[in-house]
Amino acid sequence: MANSSSSQGTNIIQNHNFSDGMHSWHPICCESWVVSAESGDCYAVVTNRKECWQGLEQDITSRVSPGSTYSVSACVGVLGSLQGSADVFATLRLEHHDCATTYKRIGITSVSKERWEKVEGSFSLSSVPNRVVFYLEGPSPGIDLLIKSVVITCQSANGKEKVDRDCIAANENIILNPVFDDGLKNWAGKGCKIILEDSMADGKIVPQSGRYFASATGRTQTWNGIQQEVTGRLQRKFAYEVTALVRIFGNNVSNIGVQLTLWTQMPDLREQYLGLGKVQATDKDWTQMQGKFLLNSSPSKVIISIAGPPAGVDILVDSLTVKHVAKAAPSPPPIIKNPAFGLNILENSDLKNGTHGWFPLGNCTLSVRTGSPHIAPPLARESLEPHEPLSGRYILVTNRTQTWMGPAQMITNKVKLFLTYQVSSWVRIGSGASGPQTIKVALNVDDQWVNGGQVEANDDRWYELSSSFRIEKQPSKVMVYIQGPASGVDLMVAGFQIFPVDRHARFKHLKKQTDQLRKRDVVLKFSGVDSRSLLGATVIVKQTQSSFPFGSCISRTNIDNADYVDFFVKNFNWAVFENELKWNCTEPQQGNFNYRDADELLHLCRSHGIETRGHCIFWEVESTLQSWVQSLNNNDLMSAVQNRLKGLLSRYKGKFKHYDVNNEMLHGSFFRDRLGNDIRANMFKIAHQLDPSATLFVNDYHVENGSDPKSSPESYIEQILDLQEQGAPVGGIGIQGHIDSPVGPIVSSALDKLGILGLPIWFTELDVSSANEYVRADDLEVMLREAFAHAAVDGIVLWGFWELLMFRSNAHLINAEGDVNEAGKRYLALREEWSSHAHGYVDEQSEFAFRGFHGTYDVEIVTATKRTTKSIVVDKGEAPLVMSISLSSRM
Repeated sequence: MANSSSSQGTNIIQNHNFSDGMHSWHPICCESWVVSAESGDCYAVVTNRKECWQGLEQDITSRVSPGSTYSVSACVGVLGSLQGSADVFATLRLEHHDCATTYKRIGITSVSKERWEKVEGSFSLSSVPNRVVFYLEGPSPGIDLLIKSVVITCQSANGKEKVDRDCIAANENIILNPVFDDGLKNWAGKGCKIILEDSMADGKIVPQSGRYFASATGRTQTWNGIQQEVTGRLQRKFAYEVTALVRIFGNNVSNIGVQLTLWTQMPDLREQYLGLGKVQATDKDWTQMQGKFLLNSSPSKVIISIAGPPAGVDILVDSLTVKHVAKAAPSPPPIIKNPAFGLNILENSDLKNGTHGWFPLGNCTLSVRTGSPHIAPPLARESLEPHEPLSGRYILVTNRTQTWMGPAQMITNKVKLFLTYQVSSWVRIGSGASGPQTIKVALNVDDQWVNGGQVEANDDRWYELSSSFRIEKQPSKVMVYIQGPASGVDLMVAGFQIFPVDRHARFKHLKKQTDQLRKRDVVLKFSGVDSRSLLGATVIVKQTQSSFPFGSCISRTNIDNADYVDFFVKNFNWAVFENELKWNCTEPQQGNFNYRDADELLHLCRSHGIETRGHCIFWEVESTLQSWVQSLNNNDLMSAVQNRLKGLLSRYKGKFKHYDVNNEMLHGSFFRDRLGNDIRANMFKIAHQLDPSATLFVNDYHVENGSDPKSSPESYIEQILDLQEQGAPVGGIGIQGHIDSPVGPIVSSALDKLGILGLPIWFTELDVSSANEYVRADDLEVMLREAFAHAAVDGIVLWGFWELLMFRSNAHLINAEGDVNEAGKRYLALREEWSSHAHGYVDEQSEFAFRGFHGTYDVEIVTATKRTTKSIVVDKGEAPLVMSISLSSRM
């Protein structure tokens, strides 16, 4: 085939030349795949076409603007039993909520075999409907459609930001006079004096770079320091990296926190403080401080400052740079040879050779005894390879004089990078313990401690300890050991195993479980027209909305980024506000209320039909509370609690579907310690009285991963039952889900245990973290599949999705400047997998049957004379859903 050239300009079509497979493209009731040509080019093959309108489509809703004119050019071909030529059409499908779907023909070309041709045209929309879909169609049934490239460009300023980004010099420093070569020009003190120095302390302190450094002195407040205004020098939606060299100076100082902060003020006088970095600085040497940030908006004033130490301590600054971050190369997928899934990497785990391979950590004593369980711990059985019963032998650890003493083994050469390992063991404590004892599996990785799981033992029975870990940087030493009980308490360890987990093997089971739980058989019965004219009519069923909640946290400053909002409203149907509804944000000073940010977020969500969770009314962890709350006496604190409940719940009555009433009660006790044990239940009771429509949740972290005995499922169940016994209307269980290296059976077991309470479970703050985006994608898939396949889970909310706009690092789905990474692609692929489409023909009974996920659907019926589209809802239910659809001319 002869090649044709592609259009120039900024292309709004994603994956326009199919170099990324079928990503962003979807076949219309047919099949498709990508072929690599000998020239190295790729093209899509659209086959198994039974109707001329079947082809390939892409949703471009978020990338078109009203009033703009777009040029279209697509390189197409055909293949099959073709006599002469075939027509290929470029078409827009415009979907509206309140009226019928319309179609806009853009261009047409005639294509013969063995040639590539271009279909060209243009379009402009006076307004953008709910959905704009571009697609290619046309050849007769049975003829394959080939698509080599698609380019849609706009001659307006749509591509401006990309051009601007490319023009930024990677080494251009935003900071003026960064190493003080020009004295203190462009610099100012923030509530204190700044002095230019070439040396201090009798020559002991000298610049590390350049000839001078600056000293912020005479500081009377922690916020005093050194600053520079950078207004107009930063561009919105660009990622910047900050690097500073700092140290401290003063009497009796050695190691103090220094912070780097960006302050912005908007034209409407809204202010924001953004922490860019923090480091423990010393008076001995210069310390480097680094951070990254992203501006979502165009502030009228921007100031970067360095502050933080107590009053009287001088801050010394040697240099400060702020540069646009060069786009990093994507992390490669890890290659793991011979993973040996399910095989124990520990030596002599069954203790047949005594304590060979094991050694005591500390001066404790190891010996081998008999009398331990002969079966593997339950959570390990699914993931282990077929194995013999356990030997019944265990390690007895005596003469323990420190909590960290216990059995240890070196596993440096047995651990493979990027593999997720499950930890499993039976553990037990001896007599003489006073109170519950925490038993821990720990790893020493190059002298860094890694949590391998924890359990709390309350008596002398055997306990299961299960958790996981992963190592992502090549270590020189890895030691695993078990520790934890108080000194003098004997420790027993049996059946200790560490083995890599085959996650994809479990996915097969989860897919079957998901199909049973989240889908339903549907029978459509058509009426209103002559059955003979209806027989054989084409039916196209497409899911437009999922009824299962997939949400994300959002924040007020982030919604100034239009790209952020576009991704959010397109891919999530629930939201929670990251900070804007918390007490320390709505009432930072007593009596000084700020509901503006929460109101604006709520308006955004309601305008897009997105439901919202209220997070949170109270937070039980003392360090999260405003200083004025902590300083109240008990009577005034009780009044403040009542005012908070009345003020928040009355203002937003009926607007939040959920509330996290008192966050993290397993990890904090401020209100209970100050106001008594019944205050927690009373918070639920009063909240229910003020807004009976809201479901009231408990919410906590580390419930699902076996790493924290404070928040084990058993502890959570005990807390919930205690609240219910006091009359608290607990309506839902929140599992935050900040997790690393998740293992499916462990997560599922926690859900099983909590599910016995009969309350809906939500993952309320889910995120996974890995520097490698492929590993992050795998972790995310584990959590999403486990949650979606579990009957007790009613919703999943991610704790953000955009780099530099999230609580955790290396947890993002979208890179800082808008590229979807591998984790984001995995999320989108799963959402697509959990969305149903069907097509076929009306049978002799005027029926069409399909099986689909719960949600809203468009049903399109195509007869010889007309196309009709109806909307239906597939809700939960075990029996087939039978729906009558009238096709009378009046409808």
